Amino acid sequence: MPILAVEVELYPDGILDREPSPDRPWRVAHTKPRQEKALARELYRAEVPFYLPCQQQRVRLKDRVVVSKVPLFGGYVFVQAGADERWRIAATKRVACFLEVRNESRLLDDLRGVRGVLDLGEPVTLADGLTRGSPVTVRTGPLAGMTGIVEQVVGGFKFVVMVDFIRRGVSVTLEGSMLGLIRPGCGGIAEPREEAEG
Repeated sequence: MPILAVEVELYPDGILDREPSPDRPWRVAHTKPRQEKALARELYRAEVPFYLPCQQQRVRLKDRVVVSKVPLFGGYVFVQAGADERWRIAATKRVACFLEVRNESRLLDDLRGVRGVLDLGEPVTLADGLTRGSPVTVRTGPLAGMTGIVEQVVGGFKFVVMVDFIRRGVSVTLEGSMLGLIRPGCGGIAEPREEAEG
């Protein structure tokens, strides 16, 4: 196992694309304050699959700008762990409790959506709580096929991808022409939304 040279957010690569395993269910580790990255390092060393969504943050220190990665959802690390691994993780004293996941497939879909938004490299905004808005699908661009909630903003539309299990998500501003409204009950997609006027 290589020495951890940089902060690892996802281990192993491609874990979000695999089907859930009954022997290693997905769980949400609710960490003690400011323990997310330390827990991720321990999970990596123990070869326990996990995802810790992070975003880049620039901080000016005197005459230079330092870029660091900050956990997107403070207090939460998504872990795929069996019963024995769960006890080993608890022994780190970094976890306050585990939240059991009833619908692992839905959680994985949500996490894939979050990763897709973060992979754009665009600034994101943390969306706290359940966001009200119209359900949409992205028609074009790197997020094509992804579904989420949209909120209208001046100069574009805020596309929100939620992790329903923890009631948090991320948002990015997209052009209205990239989005199609999902019609309830029929699965159809309406025409692209028009841009918001100044």
